[in-house]
Amino acid sequence: MSQEIEKLHHVWEHSQKTAGKNTALPQINFEKIIGSLISTGPFYYYVIDFYDMSLSNVSGAIEEIHGFNPKTVTFNDILGTIHPEDMDFVAKAEAANIKFLFGTLGIDKVLQYKSCFSFRSKMKNGEYALLNHQALILTLDEHGGFGKSLNIHTRIDHLSKTNTHQLSLIGLQGHSSFMNIDVLEDKRNPIEFSKRELDVLRLIAEGNTNNEIATQLFISPLTVKKHRTNILNKSKCKNTSQLIKESILMGLI
Repeated sequence: MSQEIEKLHHVWEHSQKTAGKNTALPQINFEKIIGSLISTGPFYYYVIDFYDMSLSNVSGAIEEIHGFNPKTVTFNDILGTIHPEDMDFVAKAEAANIKFLFGTLGIDKVLQYKSCFSFRSKMKNGEYALLNHQALILTLDEHGGFGKSLNIHTRIDHLSKTNTHQLSLIGLQGHSSFMNIDVLEDKRNPIEFSKRELDVLRLIAEGNTNNEIATQLFISPLTVKKHRTNILNKSKCKNTSQLIKESILMGLI
C-alpha cells in the first residue's frame, strides 16, 4: 500500500467513527437512488463497507472508466487512481466531511446527507480526468459508527478542468444543504441553501420559467424571482448558465 493511500486509511481509522462490526445492507433500489444523486457524465458506483474495506454492488461501468474488473476490483485499486497531487486534499476532505457530519450536523442527520467533492483520477487510457465524488452513508452500527456507504464517481472534465478544493453536503428529504466548504484553508463559512431554494434550483435546471416554477411549487412568480435572486447571490453566479454548471459540479443537481 502506498504512503498516499495509507494517509486516507489513517483518516478513517483514527476518526473513531467507523463501524466496529459488519452492518446489514438494507434493501435498496440502486437505480432510483443513483438516478437522484448523479450529475451529468459517465459514472460508476459501488458500496464500500468501512468495517473491513470490502466492496459490493460494483457497477460494470468501472471497467469502461478505469479498466477494472467489477468482480475483482478492491477499494485500494480505486484509491490508487487518485492523482498523487490530489491525495492530500482528498484526505483533508474526508476528515472535514466526518467532522461536519458528526460534529456540526449530529449523528441523527448523518444518513440524511450526501457529501460531494472532486479530484483527478486516472482513466483507463492512463490519462487523468476530473471526477466528482458523491457519497451517501447507508448504515450505522449500534454505536453510531458509519458502516456501508454508496459512492458514485462521475466524470466531469467536460464541465471543468480545475478542482475547487471544496466540500459540499447536500441535504436529502427536506434538509438544508451546505455548499463550498473550504477544505485546504478556512476562507469562508459554507453557503447554506434551503429546501425551497433547492426545489427552485432544480426546476430552473429543467428549463422551467418563473411562472411554471410558481405553478409547480404553489407559490407566486414574485417569490420564485426572489428565490432565483437569492440563489444567484449566494452562489456568486452571474447568470443561470453559470449557476447550472456550478450546481452540477457541487452535486446539487
